[in-house]
Formats: sequence, structure tokens, C-alpha cells
Amino acid sequence: MNRYPCDLSLSLSTRATIVAIGLAGWLAGVVAMAQEPAEAEHPLAFIHTAFENASPVNWEIRDDGTVDVFLLYDYERASPNRAAGHWHFRVEGREGARITLVLNNLLNVWNRRPGSVAREETISFVSVDGRSWRPVEMELLEGHRLQLELTMEAEAMYVARLEPYRLSDLDRFLEANGGDPLVEITTIGETVEGRPLEIVRVGCDDAPHRIVIRCRAHPWEPGGNWVVEGLVERLLAGDGDAQGYLDRYALYIMPIANKDGVARGMTRFNVEGMDLNRNWDQPADPCRAPENAALEEWIESMHAAGRRIDLLIDFHNDDYGALHISRPEGDIEAYLSLMARYEALLREHTWFTEGSTGSGFRNPGSIGEGLLERYGIAACVQELNANWIAGLDDFPSAALWHTFGEQLAEVYYRLFASEE
Repeated sequence: MNRYPCDLSLSLSTRATIVAIGLAGWLAGVVAMAQEPAEAEHPLAFIHTAFENASPVNWEIRDDGTVDVFLLYDYERASPNRAAGHWHFRVEGREGARITLVLNNLLNVWNRRPGSVAREETISFVSVDGRSWRPVEMELLEGHRLQLELTMEAEAMYVARLEPYRLSDLDRFLEANGGDPLVEITTIGETVEGRPLEIVRVGCDDAPHRIVIRCRAHPWEPGGNWVVEGLVERLLAGDGDAQGYLDRYALYIMPIANKDGVARGMTRFNVEGMDLNRNWDQPADPCRAPENAALEEWIESMHAAGRRIDLLIDFHNDDYGALHISRPEGDIEAYLSLMARYEALLREHTWFTEGSTGSGFRNPGSIGEGLLERYGIAACVQELNANWIAGLDDFPSAALWHTFGEQLAEVYYRLFASEE
């Protein structure tokens, strides 16, 4: 008598038959799958961003094999403004393969208005070792996206918006030049996250004129750092011309203003959501923008010591490469005259051809306009075109920006010649 009314127990022979049938079916399935073509493995293994200056990204592979890379925005405090335009990551995959990358999230918001940083002219740079870079052209797609066809020349390839200049590059530069008797490195403050902020002086404090250069208010813009390296190398060359330059002016450099952003691979703002090229029409917030507060305090100490700043250049990168000369209200004729001479000398002694902003240009709160209004310093923003050097008919590179820096030594020398 069955213990359970619904007992489905089977005889041993019946069970053996069922097992045999199932095993045969399983084997038939294995044979069928073996005869079908195997799905090709995608050549991309990983996108790596855990290294210095790498940009934070999300990524996914589409059904057609295209790799979507989503840049992450950084945001301005108490504002709808956002920015994503720095990319720097390592693609790991099958050597010899061709991988299609599409960059997304390039529709930024600035001055509360949307503006795309994706253009037909936008280029990128690629490298096998993260040190030797070459430019590659990109394709503009609908939806403010950029497509890059990447050939894997090795199992890992680096992709970056421009040739990177990292904090480790600055450390190397400071170490290489810090022992020169003509160079003095002074820490003037710290970033939000406690990184030291340096002023590098090349020349003597008692030189007749003083020129200040600031770089990297916006983390994605490395061009100014390569310019500074070329300029310092020329000033320290030890020949007669170099001595003449330093007899006329001393150079003071704030090499990386937004160190936290550079380390983290950010685009525009500091880690407190502040734009370091804004709010110069008022004293800097020492908590949220200590990078600006430190420079401001240093400028005031220089002026108090009788060492007035004659010229301040804030180097940036953009898609146009012009001098940004602001025209606030007041008596600015001497300033405009100096800027006109500066532009003319750039055209005569460097590969610069892009020109300057028009007669009605204003940029309230920028360092150029703010320092002119508050301290009477002849200051301007100098952009370096991130896509093309018109004067050379060539793509920008660290080497060409280095050359521009070398040429600037003569420009600055001649700029103040009429005042002696």
C-alpha cells in the first residue's frame, strides 16, 4: 500500500529509460552547439581610470560592439553650471583590434546656458605608454557626441583630450629646477584638500619688472604648463640673451592652481564647486577657494613690499586661442596700450595668430578683469587653441607649446623695453 496517495514512484527499468533518453538529448544539444559558430568575444577587456589625472567615467558595450563612454560632470556650487570636457583613461583589450569609442555627456552648461564642447574640429590624443602621445581626429555625432576609432597597438592604450600634465610632471619640473641659484620655490598656501601651492620665481626680486603666470585654474587645460616649461628652460639657458631677459624682468609662476582637480581628473571647478577664474571682483573665500585666496594674499604682500606686478597672464585652453582682454569702466588706456603691444609682439616673435577679443568684450569676475579693477595689474587670460595651431598649420602638442614658451622670453623682454 502506497504511503502517499499521489506517489509517483517508478520502476527501476522505467527510471533507467528516462535517464538514458535525457542523456542522449543533452549530448545532442552539446553537439549542436559545437557545430554553431561561437559568438566572438569583444576586444575590449576593461577601461581603467584608477591612476593619476584619469577622468571618472562610466562605460558600456552596445549590441553592435560600440563602446559608449560616459564622462561625469563636475558642478559649480549654487549654480546650474556643469562641465565635462576632460577625458583621460586607459583602454585594455586585444592587441591589433579596432575598438569604436563614443564619448557622451559633452553638453555643458555655462552662464546658465547649454553649450556643447563637441565640435567637428575636436581632436584627441592616444599613447601606448602614457608618455609619448600623438593626435587623432574624431568624428562629431548627433547628440553632442564624439567618436574615436582606436587601433589597439598594444594590450593597453591611453586616450586623453590633450597631452596630460600631471602633478608628478610638476614634481619632476620643480626637482629639476629647484637647485638652480636663479630659481626660488615658495609655498604660499594649500588647496582645499591640503596640497601645497607654489610660486616659482625665476630671476631676482629686484629686477625692474615682474611678470606672473598662472596655469591650470581649470584642470583639463594643460597647455600652459608646457608653455611654462619652455619659458623657464629658455630663461635658464645661461647665454647672453637669457641674461639680458633676467636683467629686465623676473618671472613668477603659479604652475597648477587647481591641483585637487588635476589629480582627480576633473574638468573646470575645484572640489568645492568653485571656478578659480571667477569671483576675482571680490576677496576670495579662503575656505571654498583657498587656491585664489593664497594667490591674492601673495600679490598683496608683493605690492606691500614695493614689488608691484607689471603683467599677469592666466593661461587656458579652448577652441579658439585668443587673448581675452577685458574693458571695464575707468581709465584703462595704459592697460589697453600695453595689451596692444603684447599682441603685436606675440605675432612678431611667436607662432601666435589668433588675435584678441573685441572692443566691447567684458568678462566680469575673471582674473583678468578682477585684478585690473582691484589692484591695477595689467592682467589677461591667454587661451591656447586645443585643436589647431593656425600659425603653424599643425595640431597642438606639448613640444609646440614648449616652443611657444621659449619664444615668450623675447616677447616679455621687448614688452617693457620702452619703459627703461
